[in-house]
Amino acid sequence: MNFFGSKFGKGKSKKDGSLKPLWLSHPFVEATLVNGSLRKVVAAPRYVDINEWLAVNTFDFFNYTNLFYGAIAEFCTPQQCPVMCAGPSTEYTWTDGQRRTVKIPAPQYVDYVMTWIQNVLNDETVFPTKSGQEFPREFQTAIRSIFKQLFRIFAHIYHHHYDKLLHVSAEGHLNTLFAHFICFAREFDLVDRKEIAPMAEFIAELEQSQRI
Repeated sequence: MNFFGSKFGKGKSKKDGSLKPLWLSHPFVEATLVNGSLRKVVAAPRYVDINEWLAVNTFDFFNYTNLFYGAIAEFCTPQQCPVMCAGPSTEYTWTDGQRRTVKIPAPQYVDYVMTWIQNVLNDETVFPTKSGQEFPREFQTAIRSIFKQLFRIFAHIYHHHYDKLLHVSAEGHLNTLFAHFICFAREFDLVDRKEIAPMAEFIAELEQSQRI
C-alpha cells in the first residue's frame, strides 16, 4: 500500500496518456526556496582560483545530497530498490574491483558512491588543503566523475522516493538544491548531456521558469 499516494495522488496524465510523476506535477514542480535564476550564484567570483571554486562547491553538493538521501534511506532498501535506477528505462551499474560491471541494489550503490566520494575528498593528492599545494592535472576529471554519481543519486530520489520528501514538505528544498546543482554543472561542463536524460523534463521546466 502506498501511504503517501493517498495524500498526494499520483500526478496528472501526460499527453501520451502516461502518468506524470509527482515531481513534474503542479504545484510540486514549482516549489522552490529561491526566486529567479541561480546563474549569478554559480559563477566563479573574480580572483578566485577556478579549482578552489570547484572544490568548495563539490564538497557542499556532496554533503547536501548525502543529507537528502539520508532522509529517505529507510525507504530505499534492497527489497524496494533491488537495482539502482532512475525510472523504468534507466539502470545504473557499478564497476567492482575486478573491473566487472554488476547490478547491485540502490542502497548498496549509494553507499559505494558516497564512500568513494568521501575518500576522494579526503585525498590530499586530489583535494589539497594546505597552503602551497597545487591541484593535480586530473582534478577536473575527478570532479566530473563525482558530479556524474551525485546526479544519479538525485535522479533515483526523484523517480523513486520523491513522495517521502513531500510528506515532510521538503520538495522546495530538494528542487532548489537540484536546480543549483544543474546550474553549476552547466556553468563548468561537469555532467554529460546523455547522463541527464532521466531528469530532462524537469530540467526543461527549470529552464522555462528561468531558474537555471
